[in-house]
Amino acid sequence: MNVREALEWVLVGAGIGQLLLCLASPAIPVVLGWRKSVAVLPKLLRQVFWTYACYVLGAHLAFGLLSVFGAGLLLAGDGMAAVVSGFIACWWGVRLILHWTTFDTTDVRAGRWTRVAELGLGLLFLVLTAVYVAVFLFNLKGGG
Repeated sequence: MNVREALEWVLVGAGIGQLLLCLASPAIPVVLGWRKSVAVLPKLLRQVFWTYACYVLGAHLAFGLLSVFGAGLLLAGDGMAAVVSGFIACWWGVRLILHWTTFDTTDVRAGRWTRVAELGLGLLFLVLTAVYVAVFLFNLKGGG
């Protein structure tokens, strides 16, 4: 198996990970009590909040579908593949940094599942960042 084939399998795995994140995402507002928390905000801010939440979910869905069904396109070795894989690498890299540096989970019910979820998300963000950085570098080399 050559590097391109290996990266294609890794991309499909990363895509599945992102799709699983999308499936788990509806639980986040429930666990974190978003409805109650945002209810005190002015209507426009509530609408903006939910719009951004939908945009993030949509981006994760798009990244997952592209990675599962378009892994070959993401490994084309051309400028567009480099730009798209670089963008996704930045997206997950920023999310990883924010996860480790700014998220304060002291208000969330402490428990084993909370810790497992926090560690699992951190690991997922780390793996996704590494995968898309590798794909970006592969594309910068012209696909090989």
